[in-house]
Amino acid sequence: MAIVGAGPAGTAAAAHLGHLGVTDAVLLDKHPFPRDKTCASGVSPNGMKVLRELQVWDDIRPHAYPITGARIVTPQGREAWVNSGPEVQAIVCLRRTLDHAILRRAESAGVRFVPRFTAARLLFEGDRVVGCVAKDGREVRARVTVIAGGTHCDLVPRRPKRRLIQAIMGWWDGVPFREHHVEMLFDRALLPLYGWLFPESDGRVNIGIAYEDPKGEKNARELFRNFLDTHFADRLAHATPVGELKGHPITYSYRISGLTSPGRIVIGESGRLTHPATAEGIYQGMRSGMLAAEALRDVFQSGADEASAFASYERRCRAEFRTSFLCGGVVRALLRTPFFDLMVKESGRPIVRRAAAQLLSAL
Repeated sequence: MAIVGAGPAGTAAAAHLGHLGVTDAVLLDKHPFPRDKTCASGVSPNGMKVLRELQVWDDIRPHAYPITGARIVTPQGREAWVNSGPEVQAIVCLRRTLDHAILRRAESAGVRFVPRFTAARLLFEGDRVVGCVAKDGREVRARVTVIAGGTHCDLVPRRPKRRLIQAIMGWWDGVPFREHHVEMLFDRALLPLYGWLFPESDGRVNIGIAYEDPKGEKNARELFRNFLDTHFADRLAHATPVGELKGHPITYSYRISGLTSPGRIVIGESGRLTHPATAEGIYQGMRSGMLAAEALRDVFQSGADEASAFASYERRCRAEFRTSFLCGGVVRALLRTPFFDLMVKESGRPIVRRAAAQLLSAL
């Protein structure tokens, strides 16, 4: 078995396969590890749960920044602070640390890692995928090939035109912020998406924006500069920028389908399993990787019919993510109305807090 891509989806699939006793797998990636990856690095409560299931939480926790609350700014400029008390609600963990920790767990479970392998195309026998070929000509043949190559991966079954979220972000030292709190700012210029400040440590933050630009008409740096001037000018006045601004696209879909074909199973962002409102992909990548591993366990160890096992994988992905994605669509629509501002305004009322909690739990 070959797994193409060692991000959260690919490493989670590899680690879970190892835990399930399927060790005849090779994990391929174009980079040696540890490696940096442009990402806001936020891990949701669902993502934290998956890290525990993958048995890597104890390795990651000492290197993660715990989040216990959030600052919310509405499109109308209303502000609210939401605090859970001392209980950790989320973490910020650099992908350099996160992905490497899961990779180490996969290797300890018997999965073989091959770096510097840039998959260029798939191998076919008839309509069945039987492996992949690297840019340098190396071939890896496999009974099943798991595709976990991220947004730009073109080793996937043909699907309708994808939807894209654009993101640009930077890092600063010395920015004042409330410790253990993230900030989410729903600036009108970014709707139905948002900007953020995520603390990575006691001294460093990443600040970024996510937005849509289907016609390619927006200047990312200008949009980001206007956002920083509007929301962070005072706090950045004496801060020190770290490195360069980085941009990256995020692909998503409300429809969960087209994730398999004979000999091929697609996971994570390659399968457009990214949240349409928050742009979160780490949890969805890891969870889909685990679901794929369980389908492959059924095929390799229990003799299950591949087509049936793959169909079950798609059904389980829909059951896991569809409600959340559809709620994300509702949130995107509500952000263009006064509803969100009214909810924040009335956030001190218990009934509003409960309604908000129910909505957020569905995301």
